[in-house]
Amino acid sequence: MFAIAVLSITPVAIAATAKTANSPLTQFSCPENMVFIPGGSFHIGWDNSGFVEERSAQDVVVSSFCIDKYEITNAQFAEFVKATGYVTVAERPLSQVQFPYLPNEQRAPGSLVFQPPAQNSKQVAYLSWWHWVPGANWQHPFGPNSDIKGKEKYPVVHIAYEDAIAYAKWAGKSLPTEAQWEYAARGNLVNKIYSWGDQYSAKNANTWQGIFPFFNTKTDGYIGTAPVGSFPANGYELYDMTGNVWEWTSDWYSLGHANKAHTINPTGPTQNQSFDPKKPQEGALHVIKGGSYLCAKNYCSRYRPAARESQAPDTGTTHIGFRLVKKIGDLELGR
Repeated sequence: MFAIAVLSITPVAIAATAKTANSPLTQFSCPENMVFIPGGSFHIGWDNSGFVEERSAQDVVVSSFCIDKYEITNAQFAEFVKATGYVTVAERPLSQVQFPYLPNEQRAPGSLVFQPPAQNSKQVAYLSWWHWVPGANWQHPFGPNSDIKGKEKYPVVHIAYEDAIAYAKWAGKSLPTEAQWEYAARGNLVNKIYSWGDQYSAKNANTWQGIFPFFNTKTDGYIGTAPVGSFPANGYELYDMTGNVWEWTSDWYSLGHANKAHTINPTGPTQNQSFDPKKPQEGALHVIKGGSYLCAKNYCSRYRPAARESQAPDTGTTHIGFRLVKKIGDLELGR
């Protein structure tokens, strides 16, 4: 049972009164390796970068919550699998119902792996750096001949939405809403482009330096993912809210923020309303946040709290992971 100092305060009251990290509510005790985020109001989607999927910024209120200090690691996910016997989406054969015309020999389990073009390439087709690799999954990130030995503290990848939800239920937590995630990522800074200020810096996050996808100068010290916590924390002492791997949220995706169901603890559109005009054939999609080690100035540039992308819930890749939140109400009831 955790020490509670706010039992008589409703979630909305928490959001209205706990405006900054200096609030007395920061004495709230979160579970180990989680950080208390005092509720408040902010402009979701603000940074004036001009991406249509981010416009327009909306004023919203978020109640206090706890969030994982780090992205979920290989070691943590391995513990979950050992305890439950869970098999991820990437480890299952492709569904005959979902892919009725696919030959049986092409139904082998696998996932999408980033592979840079040949070094002498001068031009490549858009998204041609993504390859379906049979046998690629969280234990074998680049295919059957790869493994995660020595990478226990790296973020787990090849995680589909269903996998993240299964882990969250086992852990007694949940995926953050987009509003919770972005509010926490801003680190108590108001209307700043990045989690640390207004100027991009390769020293602050694991992103791609150089010209994507042709060459990475490795200015930040990493070509691929980095162990969690390798870069400076934001103002809330959260690590890797920028770069490293994209992170799932619970919100369904639609363009901008006008489709928020409400402005207090918004949850976004319904599944039936979810649509991305850039991916018209993919149906309902979820919001992912934070960018990854593949985001560069010339491509993606989604390493900002306001940035957002859509992702098919049944698809994991070498650059998608997650972290979790815990509601204050859940802690009050000892759940």
